[in-house]
Amino acid sequence: MTSEIPYIPGSMSTQHPDNVNTPFFAESSELGGEDEVQEAYYVFSHLGCREQMWDCEGKEVDNFVVKKLLSKYDHYFRDHQLGRDRFLTLRVPNPEIEKTEAKILLETLASIPRSYDVAQHFYRNDSPPVFEVILPMTSSYVAIDNIYQYYRDFVIGQQYKRLGGRDLTIADWIGKFCPDHINVIPLFEDQESMLHADAIVERYLQEKDVAYQRVFLARSDPAMNYGLIAAVLFNKIALYRIARFSRERGIPVFPIIGVGGTPFRGNLTPGTVDRVMQEYPSVRTVSIQSAFKYDYPFEEVRDAVGRLEKKIPGSPHPIEEADYREIIGKYIREYQASVATLSPVINRLAAFVPSRRKRKLHIGLFGYARNTGGLLLPRAITFTSALYSLGLPPEFLGLTALDRGDFLLLKKVYVNLEEDLRDALRYFDPESGFVPPGLGKTVQDLLGEGRPDEDHIGSTRRIAHALRHDETFGIREEIIRAATLRHALG
Repeated sequence: MTSEIPYIPGSMSTQHPDNVNTPFFAESSELGGEDEVQEAYYVFSHLGCREQMWDCEGKEVDNFVVKKLLSKYDHYFRDHQLGRDRFLTLRVPNPEIEKTEAKILLETLASIPRSYDVAQHFYRNDSPPVFEVILPMTSSYVAIDNIYQYYRDFVIGQQYKRLGGRDLTIADWIGKFCPDHINVIPLFEDQESMLHADAIVERYLQEKDVAYQRVFLARSDPAMNYGLIAAVLFNKIALYRIARFSRERGIPVFPIIGVGGTPFRGNLTPGTVDRVMQEYPSVRTVSIQSAFKYDYPFEEVRDAVGRLEKKIPGSPHPIEEADYREIIGKYIREYQASVATLSPVINRLAAFVPSRRKRKLHIGLFGYARNTGGLLLPRAITFTSALYSLGLPPEFLGLTALDRGDFLLLKKVYVNLEEDLRDALRYFDPESGFVPPGLGKTVQDLLGEGRPDEDHIGSTRRIAHALRHDETFGIREEIIRAATLRHALG
C-alpha cells in the first residue's frame, strides 16, 4: 500500500446536469462523451479544479479518457501531471443495485492498468493517473471490499497466471499490470448507510494498511428522499461520527460532500462558498456541479474554486442523533406524505425539464421502495426543477410538522437554516394552487414576509395555468426562463 497521502483536492468537478446555460465548448445543449473530455480539461486548466469525477454509470462508458486527455491536451498535462497534480476519479456502477450496469464495473476496473501504461509512456515515471474509484449507494463494508479485492485478485492478479501450462505468464506476454491496488471511496446516500458510515468504513479498513481514506456523503438524493432538514442532519451526524472514528483509529479521513446549487441540494454557488464551508467545516472536498460551472460569471467561478482549494478542514459541529430523533421522524413523515400527494404533477412536469447530458441516468432511491412504498419519481435535479417550476420550492415541504421550538433547536446545528430557506423564499408562490394545506402560514410564521422574484412567479403561474388547461406548448421555455433566474435547473 502507499505510505504517502497525495494532495486531496478541495473541489471535485462532477457531471451532474443541473446547468441552465450550455458551455461554450459543447456541440449541443446535451453534453456528450467528447464534450465531457473537453470539460475535464476546461475545469482543470481554466477553473482551477484539481479533480474531475468521471461517471462510468448510466451512459456509454469512455474508458479511453486518460489517453484522450494526454494526447489532445499534451501541452497542459505535461506541466500538470494526471494523478499527481490533477486527478481523475472514476464513479463506477454498484453491481448490488444496478444489475444491468454491473459488468461495466469490471470493464472500468480493467481499464485502469491500460491508463497506467499510457501515462507511464507519456510521463516516463510510475505515477498512476487513476487510483481511486467511487462506489455509489454504498450500504455495507462488503460492497466496498468486493471492489478492492476484485481489482487486486483478478485485475492485477491475472498477470501471474500461466498460459497453457507453460512458464510464460500473462505479465511476461503483455507486460506488468499497475497500479497494484486502488482506493475505493464509498458514497453513502440513504439514511441507514449515512448514520452507520463510520462503522462501515471501520470494518472495511480492518486488516488493511492504508495511509488515508476518503468518504463521500450525498447531500442531494437524501434531500429528495427525506427532505432538506433531514438531509442536513444526516450529513452532520455522519461527519461527526467519521471524525471521531478517524481520531480514535489514527487514520486520516477526508470527507467529500456532494452539493448542488439550490438550497434543497446544498446551496453551493460561487457566492455561498464561505457559507457552505461554515456549514460543513470538516469537509475537505466539495462537489462542483454543472450549474456552478456554467451559470455564473467565469471570474466568480474561478475565484470560488480557488477558495475551496485553499480551505483547511476543521472540526465538525458536535451533534447527537438522540437530540433530534423525534424532530427527524415527524419531519420525514410529513415531507414524504407531501411528496406522495404531489407525485402526479411532479412526474407530469418532469417530462418538460430539459436534459443536459446524453446519458441514461441511474434511478434514485425512491425507485427502490426504501421507506416510500415504491413511489417512482424523477432524479433529484429534475424533481427539484419541477417543484420550483410550480412555485413550490421543495425546501418548504415537511415544515408543517415543526413548531417554533423545533425550529430554534435546529438552528443550533443547521447553521444556515434560515438563510437557506430565505434564499428559496424568493421563488415561493403561496397562491400557486399546489402548496400543501397550512404550508403558506407555516412559512410566513417562521420566516416572515419575503421579497418574491416577480419574474419567476410570473413564469411559474404560466406553467401552472398551462398544466391545468392542458396547454403544454411553451412549458419547457417557461421552465428554462425560471431556471435562468435561479442560476440552476434544479
